[in-house]
Amino acid sequence: MGTMGLALPWKARISSLPRKRGTRVEPSDYLAGGPTRAATDAIGEDAALAAGCRVGDLRAYERLYTMHGARMKNLARQVLGNPSDAEDAVQETFLKVQRSIAGFRGQSSFVTWTYRILINTCYDARRSRMRKKEIANDHSEQSPRPEPRAPGAHPSLRMALERALAKLTEHQRNVFLLYEVEGFRHAEIAGMLDMTETASKNTLFQAKKNLRQMLEPPRSSSAEAR
Repeated sequence: MGTMGLALPWKARISSLPRKRGTRVEPSDYLAGGPTRAATDAIGEDAALAAGCRVGDLRAYERLYTMHGARMKNLARQVLGNPSDAEDAVQETFLKVQRSIAGFRGQSSFVTWTYRILINTCYDARRSRMRKKEIANDHSEQSPRPEPRAPGAHPSLRMALERALAKLTEHQRNVFLLYEVEGFRHAEIAGMLDMTETASKNTLFQAKKNLRQMLEPPRSSSAEAR
């Protein structure tokens, strides 16, 4: 987590799929002024997926789902809070990709573009769900359940983490989840959230700072006196 790592037992962090470094271009991939074979293959795979989906090749969509479906569901679950809504969001995302593929201009990678559609779909689903709850519980004082969930954590720690994440701004929470939980790089997050790479880094810095302040135990008066 870098120099701003949280003072947390991160075995209890939000559950996530392992980072798939093999599909990314890391700084060490650039040697002698050029990308490695793996980096070139990843770029070629992305371009092939985009080209196949653009002409309506169902095998390309199947390949996209095979490579990223599980990870997309995990991210959607973190945002929406339950597997059923996450499944619906991923299915809706693939329908939107099919409908809008003609508008893909290659300004970011095809996979990044797809994840951006997923995130916006999750936002729309969450807003719709909240509006329905407000209408159904117009006179209720009950607040919505915080998300995302951390099923593997100790209950008390999980609740503390959920409450802390819920208090972050939407941008801070999403950048934190995308970077720390899902393992995306800042360049990828910038494309998904329509922000600059610098803004993504600054947002993550502030998110970690706010989480640390909320989660670190308060200092005792005796400790402060020393």
